[in-house]
Amino acid sequence: MTQRRQKRREGDLILIPLGENLFGYGRVLREPLIAFYDCSTTNDAPPGKLTEFPTVFVIFVMNHSITRGRWRVIGHEPLSGELLKEPLFYKQDPITGQFSIYRDSTGEEVPATQQDCEKLELAAVWEPEEVEDRLRGHFSHQGM
Repeated sequence: MTQRRQKRREGDLILIPLGENLFGYGRVLREPLIAFYDCSTTNDAPPGKLTEFPTVFVIFVMNHSITRGRWRVIGHEPLSGELLKEPLFYKQDPITGQFSIYRDSTGEEVPATQQDCEKLELAAVWEPEEVEDRLRGHFSHQGM
């Protein structure tokens, strides 16, 4: 099957094949952010109103996950609520080990403690395979 090129648009709902007839779902945010829903199915049809499910994480993801058709766009809804808020991330200097809180829209970094960063995502860009592994791990811990 040839993968179809797609554009990446804020608000797009995406289908993420996780193997063994398991699918996850995400939502395209401001580039390069994607939110991932706490929802999986054993067929490629999203259950009911997908946007009513909570998100499990929001991270930076390589655009080619969508533009090359690996993750298929299955719908579109304007962003609202929590998805409009800018998430904060953390960074850790590889030499000094110092932590900082990072705001992507401005590039601002504020010194922080490790404890300040515990509930934040690392400021890193993920490949689609890494995200798929993370989602499989998340759903397997839910006792599916």
